[in-house]
Amino acid sequence: MTAPTREAPPAAVPAPAEKHEPATTRRLLGLLRPYRAKLVPMALLGTASIVLNLLGPKLLGHATDLIFAGLVGRSLPANASEEQVLEHLRADGKDTLANVISTVDVTPGQGVDLRALGVVLAVIVALYVVGSLCMLAQGRLAAAVVQHAVHRLREDVDAKLTRLPVSYFDRNPRGEVLSRVTNDIDNLQRTLQQTIGQMINSVFSVVGVLAIMLVISVELALFVLLSVPVVLALATWISKRAWPRVQQQWKSTGELSAHVEESYSGHSLVKAFGRRELAEERFDEHNEALYHSGYRAQAFSGLVAPTTRFVTDLNYVLVAVVGALRVASGAVTIGDVQAFIQYSGMFSRPIIDVSNFSGQLQSGIASARRVFELLDEPEQSPAPASPKRLASVQGRVEFSDVSFRYLPDEPLIENLSLAAEPGQLVAIVGPTGAGKTTLGNLLLRFYDPDAGRILLDGVDTTALTRADLRSRIGLVSQDTWLFHGTIAENIAYGRPGATRAEVVEAARAMCVDRFVRALPDGYDTVLDDDHGGLSAGERQLITLARAFLAQPAILVLDEATSSVDTRTEALIQQAMVSLRAGRTSFVIAHRLSTVRGADLIVVMDRGNVVERGTHAELLARGGFYARLHSA
Repeated sequence: MTAPTREAPPAAVPAPAEKHEPATTRRLLGLLRPYRAKLVPMALLGTASIVLNLLGPKLLGHATDLIFAGLVGRSLPANASEEQVLEHLRADGKDTLANVISTVDVTPGQGVDLRALGVVLAVIVALYVVGSLCMLAQGRLAAAVVQHAVHRLREDVDAKLTRLPVSYFDRNPRGEVLSRVTNDIDNLQRTLQQTIGQMINSVFSVVGVLAIMLVISVELALFVLLSVPVVLALATWISKRAWPRVQQQWKSTGELSAHVEESYSGHSLVKAFGRRELAEERFDEHNEALYHSGYRAQAFSGLVAPTTRFVTDLNYVLVAVVGALRVASGAVTIGDVQAFIQYSGMFSRPIIDVSNFSGQLQSGIASARRVFELLDEPEQSPAPASPKRLASVQGRVEFSDVSFRYLPDEPLIENLSLAAEPGQLVAIVGPTGAGKTTLGNLLLRFYDPDAGRILLDGVDTTALTRADLRSRIGLVSQDTWLFHGTIAENIAYGRPGATRAEVVEAARAMCVDRFVRALPDGYDTVLDDDHGGLSAGERQLITLARAFLAQPAILVLDEATSSVDTRTEALIQQAMVSLRAGRTSFVIAHRLSTVRGADLIVVMDRGNVVERGTHAELLARGGFYARLHSA
């Protein structure tokens, strides 16, 4: 089977209305819902890691107090109590020093308690080691969750592509579709990998740090909280203005991918017609558009991090100054201020981290929106609830009052009726745009008619499943669609499980064997991007062999001999005499020499049947067919 061709592809239609960013974010989070069993332990591990790391600064502050108390106590007389030392200092007018000393447990004449200090430091090291191990385990779980979610998303997209109607691929460039399936999903995966664990940790870290800061000093905690509304307001303002630029960046990426795919798949034609400069100019235009959209998106998103860091740094200075004043007043210890300054940095760090990857997060959401747009595309009409099944197919095909148009205001086929009896060779001829190829597409249900019915052995084709219907029809179009693989595999594609002998038999019937035997690897020759050096006519012969190997009840040959020379065409006509025995065959052709032996020639013009008959009958009438023949 080969890809269908269309005479009048429908024009592009507007994309679905843009979804709001919150809706896309909620749907993106929904991808992770099936993995709650891993998300819960991941959150617990993150929480444990954060709690253990949060205890570190408090214990370090305690260690600082031990050192300070030892240094002060060593300089004091051993025979005096702490209360006496404080009274003496106040009497000398040294109230500030007295206030500072009063915040710690000083033993006059005694130095640093190394044993107590060693225990505190050992506990700190243990906390950080265990916290790091928890963070490592959380990272592994996050990686597993993201990979599973994206793996499932790719499966959903692949399944969606098989359910989309042919019209979707007609109106969307192939490179644009590929960009959504590859670039956007890869970008979404990177975003989830970088942000899923970080977002969870940031939330728990902010809450935990705030709780500890309130315990140490409510006043200092309020100073820290003053910066939060400012940071959030700045980040929100910048993010809202960066969002449309990020969307444009990925739209430009899709347009560039579509142009590259088109240019390189048709590079021989580009060179043959001397259009390399035009192709390069268009590439430069798309590349320039991507450069500007990407620059604007990243530059604007990049404002978030330095802006928030500036605010948090100012707050850091304010906390240090106010903390020093609180120590001088005896309200808190030096160790508490040291810990508080560390907590202030820990409180700001998640906000800064979120700001740093906000650009990546927006980029991922923009990619997610493009993937979800693909998943939300209308699908082809569903199969009937109770489909009919044809035990055997005689091959009678009837078009009954069929009407069809690609665009609502541009009629193509109107009230067409046509019947092909079993075993008949029906040729459909006419000028370009007459609707010839469309008939084949309607028969295969690549499209459904707007009105009327198409019957196969008296059964409406819409009552059959598409798979059942298409298994009865062999299609060879003017596009020689070959897959990466050997020549034998390409022929056997028409009937899975076919033996090598059956493949060779079909190849001989379609004049393929004669040139395949001359190749170094014969039927095991691998066809790659350049199709193994085969000519267009040889590739077309392989597609013919593929269709005939399938042994279909009905053949649709859409300009199947347009790429072969006249000698090969004559050989194919001879082979078709025996191969179409018992089969209904439709031959769509411009070259009238290929239809002279047809049982019925149907002449179409502007979607209507204008003449019917045999070659001789139509020539004798001197009508439209005769004018085509003499042209």
